[in-house]
Amino acid sequence: MNGTLFKREWLEGDLHPHVFAYYFKQWADYTMASHTHDSIEIMYVISGACGIGLEATAAAAACEMTLKKGDFIILDANVPHRLTVDERGPCRMLNVEFDFRERRTTFPSMRQLALEDEFVAGLITEPSSYLLLRDPSEVYQVLKSLVLELDSRGKRINIKAELLFAQLILAIARLRHESGAQGVNPADLYVKQTIEFMHHNYDRDIQVKEIAAAVSLHPGYLHRVFRAQLGKTITGYLTELRMEKAKMLLRETDIAIADICDYVGVGSRQYFHAMFKKYTGQTPIAYRNSVDTQFWTAAVKQKITRSDDF
Repeated sequence: MNGTLFKREWLEGDLHPHVFAYYFKQWADYTMASHTHDSIEIMYVISGACGIGLEATAAAAACEMTLKKGDFIILDANVPHRLTVDERGPCRMLNVEFDFRERRTTFPSMRQLALEDEFVAGLITEPSSYLLLRDPSEVYQVLKSLVLELDSRGKRINIKAELLFAQLILAIARLRHESGAQGVNPADLYVKQTIEFMHHNYDRDIQVKEIAAAVSLHPGYLHRVFRAQLGKTITGYLTELRMEKAKMLLRETDIAIADICDYVGVGSRQYFHAMFKKYTGQTPIAYRNSVDTQFWTAAVKQKITRSDDF
């Protein structure tokens, strides 16, 4: 055990993921004896709650923590730990045990990922022997996809598993940064989650109260936080998002103009036309025609230029 989450030598050589074990398990009224693993372990709580106890080591003091749904912990290899689940209800978990080894592959190594992404570099040099984080849902979705891919390949790492593992490391690294960076305002995280929700749901009729429920805040408070952070209302941001999507669809696709409103979550065609004209100064048909004209003009100029070359 080196007293850090990952081995710093991973930044020196070109190493790639090696998975030892992965499994879903539901525990009920259970106390596990203290034990260690030779590999790094991710313990993710899917439902319920559990206690994790870490024994004192030369590098760190003993500690007790409670993990609830959406929480996960990453443990360095050989950290003595135990799991407890009380009689109040079962706890379902997903565990993955892994390390990194040399392997012939064209996929970027951990060192190369760290060179490209400062958050990955920070994760690798994390000084603690464990990391406890709360996941909005991204980490679990990647973990689940990784496990399913490994199952289908008999635990063999293929290119898709490599991609998923890199995505997992990147997601954890960014979550670590957002959760632990000095000076990070909790309001920033609420705004980020609000924006992500709108980008995932702009194509349907969503209200501020639904957005607020998705980030577990009162609508009035979320409105104040959002406006203070971005200088615009939630509704204003959503309108801009929808109009930019509409511009892209008009510019890059041949979807009928009458149907564009359904793609951007505006139920009324008349209202969509009014919104679009207010936002761009053009009607949807005028915008598409202007784009087509620009494209045709550019194509003619390019053809003339090529003819002059001969």
